[in-house]
Amino acid sequence: MSTTVRIAAAGDIHCAEPLRGRLAHAFRTVAEQVDLVLLAGDLTTHGDPEQASVLAEICRDLPIPVVAVLGNHDYHLNRSDEVVSVLGEAGVVVLQHEVSLHKVGELEVGIVGAKGFVGGFPGAELPDFGEPLLREVYAETTREVEAIEAGLEAISGCHRRIVLLHYAPIPETLAGEPETIWAFLGSSRLAAPIGAHRPDLVLHGHAHRGSFEGSLGPVPVRNVAVHVTGKDFELFEL
Repeated sequence: MSTTVRIAAAGDIHCAEPLRGRLAHAFRTVAEQVDLVLLAGDLTTHGDPEQASVLAEICRDLPIPVVAVLGNHDYHLNRSDEVVSVLGEAGVVVLQHEVSLHKVGELEVGIVGAKGFVGGFPGAELPDFGEPLLREVYAETTREVEAIEAGLEAISGCHRRIVLLHYAPIPETLAGEPETIWAFLGSSRLAAPIGAHRPDLVLHGHAHRGSFEGSLGPVPVRNVAVHVTGKDFELFEL
């Protein structure tokens, strides 16, 4: 039985026509090296389906699965359903409160995908109190937390378990960003199901000036925004 799964991960690629050549080369190259490609949101520049079509064409004939979640940029034009449809037609699996299962040799790999959301971290957290609009922000994060919990329960029997997010579940991978904006970059509430289920790896993006490496107890958490890694893809072996 194979005991290793090779993963290429990137976040915040902000795909658009001017980036087609560079990204096409990067995807073709990495597809020869790994078993799975994981994209941690901000797939497009502004959430335009035409920008998504560039990424779709790049991924269409790749020999390995590409699994993604959406980021805040992908929602900007309020056309996220079209973005998901364009990518899905090309075989890109876009997870929205869903799981994706993949066989790598004899190993079953389970991926939980959710965007996550905002709310902050101890010392500066948004409460479930006050104006309805603010409470709806809190409720949206609750839905993300519940989706992560349900997803991790669903993949509990997999040999390798990964959580793929856009927003950060811990503050350590935000270090480098001004603390005054951390509440907009993630939420400690996202960490609860991760800490309870202890997946093998958590990936996120969003924090362009954040830090690559953090952990939640024994669980490695990695900020794979390309602005942080300085690479087209970060490679992992699980």
